[in-house]
Amino acid sequence: MSIKTDHRLLYLKVIEKLKADIENGTYEEGEKLPSEFELSKQLGISRATLREALRILEDENILIRKHGVGTFVRTRALFSSGIEELFSVTEMIERAGKKADTVFVSSVVVPAVDDLKHQFKLPPDGEINVVERVRTADSEPVVYCIDQMPATFMPAESQHKYLSMLEMLEREAGKRVMYAVTTIEPLGFHERISEILECPEEASLLVLKQMHYDQNDEPVLYSCNYFRADKFNFTVVRKRL
Repeated sequence: MSIKTDHRLLYLKVIEKLKADIENGTYEEGEKLPSEFELSKQLGISRATLREALRILEDENILIRKHGVGTFVRTRALFSSGIEELFSVTEMIERAGKKADTVFVSSVVVPAVDDLKHQFKLPPDGEINVVERVRTADSEPVVYCIDQMPATFMPAESQHKYLSMLEMLEREAGKRVMYAVTTIEPLGFHERISEILECPEEASLLVLKQMHYDQNDEPVLYSCNYFRADKFNFTVVRKRL
């Protein structure tokens, strides 16, 4: 349907039209849009006008454009959290009304590398427990977790007892996690983890690397969590000082 009869700036009308098409299901979440040539022909506009509209829709996180692949409707995040709030993955899933569960991949005790040995204040022969798990929401894999902590914090019989590592640390080691220092890194694709999380072609990953501190300001848990970016949305409130 041509939209040239509208007297407003054409790219604004294109934005409204594409938003309406997404809302009414003409284009569904994760679906690839027609090529720029086909879409501009359908709308009766130039490709330059279409590109401007697509650029704005991408800035608004409605579309995602992948070079050499095409333009897709961005999948809306099922789980949203302020990055300034510290929730376990279990809490995030349950707050969205989903059933949280865990698939254990491995749990091994290994000698601590120098960096973690220093941060955890371990002796020269100190060991850490490395736990790898897939977290699911209503049986769908959504997060891949790699957790590392001093081996003495996690009794062997407790490895499969808790969904939340934060709860395990508090109940088994008396370590109540109060805050975490976090870095976030985008990752387009991970050869192993993207497949495990059943990521669609257009989905990327968000990697949260966090050192957690207890009530005594002591580091007790280092986690590296791979979140499906099409399922999770993290926001932060920034205040002007």
